[in-house]
Amino acid sequence: MIKTRNIILGKISKFLIIFFIMFFQKPVIYSENLEQDLVGNYIEIKILDKLSSKNEVLKIKIGEEKKYKNLLIKCLKCRNSQFDDNPEIVAYIQVRDLNDKNNDKVFVFNGWTFSSSPTIKPFDHPVYDIWLTKCIK
Repeated sequence: MIKTRNIILGKISKFLIIFFIMFFQKPVIYSENLEQDLVGNYIEIKILDKLSSKNEVLKIKIGEEKKYKNLLIKCLKCRNSQFDDNPEIVAYIQVRDLNDKNNDKVFVFNGWTFSSSPTIKPFDHPVYDIWLTKCIK
């Protein structure tokens, strides 16, 4: 009788080990895919020319510079939020004014910008305003 119990317990413990391996392995794969879906390869920004009152949408690849009139815009990182109820898009952007020859001030804007509230660290330029609209994979 003792041998039968050990055999039954051995079969149950093997089943439990296999079940736990299968159960805990799926969330790891899911979280890796979710993390890859949050980081983007392109950003989409909207630029307002205050003099002409015209909007223009630019699509910029992460890590590359794009010239818009006398601005040079570069995005280093872009990320979408994990939460669907209040989507937040975040990007690290550097903007240089090519007309400004002052070497003391390299960037007009250098920092994180948020789609929901771009005024946390405002982009301060006399002619242009920039808003982050999308982070595209």
